[in-house]
Amino acid sequence: MVVVNSYEEFEAHLGKEIGISQWHTIDQDQINKFADATLDHQWIHTDEEKAKNEGPFKATIAHGYLTLSLIPYLWKQIADIRNIKMEINYGIESFKFGQAVVVNSEVQLKAKLQSITNLRGITKVIIQATLIIKDQPKPAYTGDVMFLYHFN
Repeated sequence: MVVVNSYEEFEAHLGKEIGISQWHTIDQDQINKFADATLDHQWIHTDEEKAKNEGPFKATIAHGYLTLSLIPYLWKQIADIRNIKMEINYGIESFKFGQAVVVNSEVQLKAKLQSITNLRGITKVIIQATLIIKDQPKPAYTGDVMFLYHFN
């Protein structure tokens, strides 16, 4: 895990891979809870029998937005940003989904610091986020996520 205490320490990682999270298993319970939270109960996510018999993946798959929502959780396994008053999820850009995440797949986040900007004392970072699926050749997605850090 990378520890960052200041803008300058963050800047030292510019253009570099910061790290990779631990593996996280996306199980049916998590998919169902996400479906309930977002009111998205499309059968390809929640109907295990129909997905097995009629679906293109022969099993349910995680919602694309579920996989995106894991970014803050997995990012905190990669970088410990200290000495801050506040952290804000600021935005996402240019995400491309490359492959579906089948139920019970293990995923991990790979993060690279694309850019860092000092916005009048607020640190804006753009992290290239790639969600790797264990034993699969293509990632679930790649794109840029933005965070704002208010260092003390």
